[in-house]
Amino acid sequence: AELPWAPPESPQPPVPLSQARAQLEEDHYAMDKVKQRILEFLAVCHLRGDTKGSILCMLGPPGIGKTSLGKSVAAALGRPFHRVSVGGIHSEAEVRGHRRTYVGALPGLILQAVKKCGAANCVIMLDEVDKLGRNSYNGDPSSALLEVLDPEQNGAFRDHFLAVPFNLSQVLFIATANEMEGIPRPLRDRMEVIELTGYTVDDKVAIAARHLLPKQVALHGLSPGQLSLGEEELDHLISGYTREAGVRELERKLGALCRAIAANVSEAGEAA
Repeated sequence: AELPWAPPESPQPPVPLSQARAQLEEDHYAMDKVKQRILEFLAVCHLRGDTKGSILCMLGPPGIGKTSLGKSVAAALGRPFHRVSVGGIHSEAEVRGHRRTYVGALPGLILQAVKKCGAANCVIMLDEVDKLGRNSYNGDPSSALLEVLDPEQNGAFRDHFLAVPFNLSQVLFIATANEMEGIPRPLRDRMEVIELTGYTVDDKVAIAARHLLPKQVALHGLSPGQLSLGEEELDHLISGYTREAGVRELERKLGALCRAIAANVSEAGEAA
């Protein structure tokens, strides 16, 4: 009874395409081809008025912004967003739900996400879809996801706990993965893959200066004047201490610098 059985009567209007472009440019540095593909997708959604038949898969190494891109798509469409981690799922019941004859039965992860969003036209991100469990005695979760992601079938998705069909055709599903080989072929055929490559050193320098360093400075209670790094210092830090496609390790190194400065500032304040 608490599920949203129909789309809202007065849905939030989608963000204009020019505003979505400006938001993507502000939130994500580089990745021009990926942002252009997302804008094309949003333009089609605006013209059609729905997202039926569209399932995107963000493919790329860890730490390059796949989840934040999904959040940007949801914000541009004016829809609620929820992330579901499907990595390591070994049971079909986690997707389809448990039958109510079992003690502690629960709906599947998909219907739980729809309930938390409170809207039948939400955006659900299926994170780490390439790490689904296989060869399980409790059913194949990737086969259960086929019905969820197939536009011709998900209009009458049947959860074992709910025991009645539920319309998932208004939900926009966005998947993320690190490697193409880990995605089962039938599941791969139902998704449009958008490949995200790693950042160059110049990209990381710009990202650190624009986003990561101000974030870590504020997080550690410092003022902008207490820690400032130029392009040469950031280039040396990235080239000598980070060897990754994304920026997670770089953010950790910047956090370590901020902690060291915070310790010096605290000791100097106590001495005074």
